[in-house]
Amino acid sequence: MENEAVQNELWDAGGFGVLPRRIVVVDDEPASREALCALLTAEDLDILAVSSGRELLRRMPELAPDVILLDVMMPELDGYQVCRELKQSAAFQHIPVILITALDSTQDRVRGLEAGADEFLSKPVTRMELQARVRTMLRIKTQYDQLERMLEMRQALSYMIVHDLRNPLAAVMLYLQLLKRRGGVAPEHLRYLDMATSEAQKMSSFLDDMLMLAKMERGKLSISRSPLYVDHLLEQVRQKVAPYAEAQGVTLALKTEGQSYPVVADVALFQRVAENLVANALKFSPAQSVVTIVAEYPRKELAEEEAGNAPAVRLSVSDQGRGIPPEDFVRMFDQYEAVHMKEHGKAELGLELAFCRMVAEAHGGRIYAGNNPDKGAVITVEM
Repeated sequence: MENEAVQNELWDAGGFGVLPRRIVVVDDEPASREALCALLTAEDLDILAVSSGRELLRRMPELAPDVILLDVMMPELDGYQVCRELKQSAAFQHIPVILITALDSTQDRVRGLEAGADEFLSKPVTRMELQARVRTMLRIKTQYDQLERMLEMRQALSYMIVHDLRNPLAAVMLYLQLLKRRGGVAPEHLRYLDMATSEAQKMSSFLDDMLMLAKMERGKLSISRSPLYVDHLLEQVRQKVAPYAEAQGVTLALKTEGQSYPVVADVALFQRVAENLVANALKFSPAQSVVTIVAEYPRKELAEEEAGNAPAVRLSVSDQGRGIPPEDFVRMFDQYEAVHMKEHGKAELGLELAFCRMVAEAHGGRIYAGNNPDKGAVITVEM
């Protein structure tokens, strides 16, 4: 009785006595399942038991466990295999797994660590040790859940702020346009008005990118696919960006390789990707250099049986700037890495490339970076 009182005191100190947390016991032997459940039934827990690893994997969304007690020695899928599948799943990898085994060698524990296990228990399991390990894992899970809720609240707040900024910015852009149309601005001051309008448009594009990134992350961005004539769209992008390129002393070159054909994609999103890639190239382009936009159509050049695996279109934008360090080839497309890189001196980076990556992936494509053999960088999107 004294030991049980100590155990209950430890348990209550962990802060798990208010809301029931769910523990799922996985063991193919009924007697073992019942024994483990019995060791935990005195606590304020919701205990469920399943008879196989395959059943656990199939029912994970329904079971929604906070901690999994997983026997190692099971037929079909053993505990190592089940643990490995859970830890490779983005939806379930955060759920603590305690492996329970009659094996106690260093090699067995190493196998469990390699599979991603968070804790180990050796049979026979004692009540005090079981509760202590489960308490520790529940604390970890609680901290994870609290962090997730905090991040969700921060994302929702960021989304709301960005959304609310769009209206006053739209008003600023409207007043700038009205001021220019009505005249009365001294010719020597017109360039300042154009610069202010340009910066406001950049801010508007940035806010749009942030909103779309937020929608993509929350699974709320719908892709509206329709036939897209990439050549025509890229010419529109070139004309739109040309004034900024000319002001910078940069030439825009547009090329098509292969016979063009209509591509099924979201026209608005594809246009934003093209604009972002060109704008990104201009950031790194010195005066008297060239930014080259190339559209390729790989499927037209392949046999029919091979064309199905090839991208419908490959869009490349290259500059003649300083190039990209190889260690940044991948991380520059991650929005969180981009923020980290910006904090460490790479001020030109923003969310534009992260937006391009998410659009490409939403279309089943990809984006990647490299350097030209002579000078400068090239970023390619395949869809």
